Amino acid sequence: MSEEMYAKIDELYDKKRKIELGGGDERISAQHDRGKLTARERLEILLDPDSFIELNTFVKHRAANFGMDKVEAPGEGVVTGYGTIHGRLVYVFAQDFTVFGGALGEMHARKIATVMDLAAKNGAPIIGLNDSGGARIQEGVVSLDGYGHIFYRNAVYSGVIPQISVILGPCAGGAVYSPAITDFVFMVEKTSQMFITGPKVIETVTGERISSEDLGGARVHTSISGNAHFCAPTEEEVLGQVRRLLGFLPQNHREEPPVLEYQGDGGDWLEEIIELVPVAGTKVYDVKKVLELIVDDGDFMEVQPDFARNIVVGFGRIDGYCVGLIANQPKVMAGGLDIDSSDKLARFIRTCDSFNIPLITFVDVTGFFPGVNQEHGGIIRHGAKILYAYSEATVPKISVITRKAYGGAYVALNSKAIGADMVFAWPNAEIAVMGPEGAATVIFAREIEGSDNPAETRQAKIAEYREMFANPYVAAEHGMVDDVIDPRETRKHLKQTLRMLRGKQETRPGKKHGNIPL
Repeated sequence: MSEEMYAKIDELYDKKRKIELGGGDERISAQHDRGKLTARERLEILLDPDSFIELNTFVKHRAANFGMDKVEAPGEGVVTGYGTIHGRLVYVFAQDFTVFGGALGEMHARKIATVMDLAAKNGAPIIGLNDSGGARIQEGVVSLDGYGHIFYRNAVYSGVIPQISVILGPCAGGAVYSPAITDFVFMVEKTSQMFITGPKVIETVTGERISSEDLGGARVHTSISGNAHFCAPTEEEVLGQVRRLLGFLPQNHREEPPVLEYQGDGGDWLEEIIELVPVAGTKVYDVKKVLELIVDDGDFMEVQPDFARNIVVGFGRIDGYCVGLIANQPKVMAGGLDIDSSDKLARFIRTCDSFNIPLITFVDVTGFFPGVNQEHGGIIRHGAKILYAYSEATVPKISVITRKAYGGAYVALNSKAIGADMVFAWPNAEIAVMGPEGAATVIFAREIEGSDNPAETRQAKIAEYREMFANPYVAAEHGMVDDVIDPRETRKHLKQTLRMLRGKQETRPGKKHGNIPL
């Protein structure tokens, strides 16, 4: 090899080293002082060791205004490429806050769009690590155009490949709409923020004073707004959560989720479940403990655990196969459905259906939550999303009615009428238009009022109604319940049914797309 070639190779490595330094040692130190990692450090934690391949390393901006022609931006403020997680291909981009504060310009956006296109063509997840001050003002409208190209791809590739957003710093203005379209959003406590307009603008326009953290921090978005799905105290923990989540997801909509060989003892007799769930419908229990009993090795990954806590959704495995689990939570609002839980549930159903993940629903619901605020807030429209999502879904759908299943909420929660493949009920289940107390009071009003002892008569009529209607056998007689099962055999029945439904194929009428009541 000639000396000239050696010189060219040395030049190549020098250029790469300079780009890998991003904004330089001083800005890297400032990033660390904020308790934040650099873009490349994050990718090292997220991806399998030595698996990252960088793309478009040498891309440069083309801006000349405001002295930009004399300003270098190594890597254009974003690192893009591909690697593996659990040995499976993923595509990534990581915004580099040490270069222009991670601000997005024309070529920065082009790098992201290019890697998104590659992910879609090759049928693999795309993961975005967001840490940006927003649009690069010096580039003007082309920065905004760059956001548009990203948003478009987020929308078009939705349901095609899993899209995951990890917020690791500021994400403000138009930048927040890309994460909002993706399937899952992760945040870090006290260092991540998302908002459309920042605290200073809000104070100027409305007079309201609020900190960035209280306006758009991780706690706000995971518990109040519902814009984020997961959070953790450190970046390392959040990136570990991303790796865990991907273990439940397929590479794309054409594939099945990964199957693990179940190493457990195979014991499907759940004696503990009898003690966990009180027979009396007025007594509370923690449904998460039931789900942990049902899934392999108690490994249940809850999605949005702090938002709309009256419904529990998440991923687990049964006999090594991934399932999406849904359950009313009697500990919160008696497990009733409200506006937020309807949105959370409908979104989760559609996510599972997009990526071929069977749905198992544990039903213990008195109804939709009453109240003027709920009605005026549009509970009709929001509740209808649940009905729509279940009806639209073509993956295997199984329901287990554990205690109460009343009224419209019974219908909405994967009843036979809206497409459930299999509905099981425990022997204590009450399936009715409303609870026995309310129903008896309405039906037997004259008898109760005309009796010598109204209170005693009312209790007798409640018992009579419960005997006649509030049990699983009437619904089973009409084919609305496929089987009444021993609660202790719930996992066994779910395993058998999932195996039976493994080859399920179901289509819907041809159309451009449906019109979900958003």
